[in-house]
Amino acid sequence: MSIEIQTVEMHTGGEPVRLVVGGYPPIAGATILAKRRHAQAHLDHLRRLLMFEPRGHFDMYGVLPVEPDLPGADLAVLFIHNEGYSTMCGHAVIALGRWAVDQGIVPRKDGETRVAIQCPCGLVEAFVAADGAVRFLSVPAFAFALDAALEVSGLGPVTVDIGYGGAFYALLPAARFGLDVRRSATRDLVDAASAVTEAAKQQIPLSHPDDPDLAFLYGTILTDGADAYGEAASANICVFAAREVDRSPTGSGVTARIALQRARGLIGIGQIRRFESVTGAIFTGKAVEETRAGGFEAVIVEVSGKAHYTGRASFTLEPGDEIGKGFLLR
Repeated sequence: MSIEIQTVEMHTGGEPVRLVVGGYPPIAGATILAKRRHAQAHLDHLRRLLMFEPRGHFDMYGVLPVEPDLPGADLAVLFIHNEGYSTMCGHAVIALGRWAVDQGIVPRKDGETRVAIQCPCGLVEAFVAADGAVRFLSVPAFAFALDAALEVSGLGPVTVDIGYGGAFYALLPAARFGLDVRRSATRDLVDAASAVTEAAKQQIPLSHPDDPDLAFLYGTILTDGADAYGEAASANICVFAAREVDRSPTGSGVTARIALQRARGLIGIGQIRRFESVTGAIFTGKAVEETRAGGFEAVIVEVSGKAHYTGRASFTLEPGDEIGKGFLLR
């Protein structure tokens, strides 16, 4: 049987957002995490179809709207990439907020329009300005570990921080490997970050107070080390999933960085930080409220950015096209 799936194409800071708007089968499950498990087990061929070549590429990213199960949610989504299904994606939330208002899913209001988006990690509130810029309020974000010791294959011993911003990340300055996030070759940064991720997965058990499905390391963020409060933009590169490079500053990564900076006493509530990606895109972030996540001291983080449309597509798979089911060359 042939397949046809319609999408809206967007990007946030250069990071793609392939938003499915038609042709995808219903995703079963009483909760959003159950839907995520169902998609992994029964519909993963469609993730590969949309993310992999010849329709996508190694660093593609997508969004699957699903039925919400939280009261007050305007829409609910699953996130897809080259490896599977993430629990939070800030750059996609920024795009989704704009799209939901533009499509009339949430009626536009004077000033900002609030869009409540249920993500696998919980409810995220996006606020869409008249010019399409979006800020969102995160789920409770926290420092899971500070200065955790790791032995990284080929690179030796390092210490990392583990932060949660809707997904878990290992964070450390690129300088610990003699690298610079603004000047070093991307391949060298990806190799180092991926080695850290693999080591951390083996050596640092994770847990989350809400659900064990959230307790996995999504990736590693290498920074320029500028974590103390300042007005200049701090650069970072996020390498997540299967060595995928985020072109944006990474919304959930910014959330995790802010939580770690707050945990170390480097920033106060309401102090705005600016974060720069490999494309030069800027997100702003600030801790707006103290809270708790189970036994962790946590913060609600506000992240701001802007997404842009790049087109629409209708993707097909003809009967007998085995190569067209999806492949990657790296």
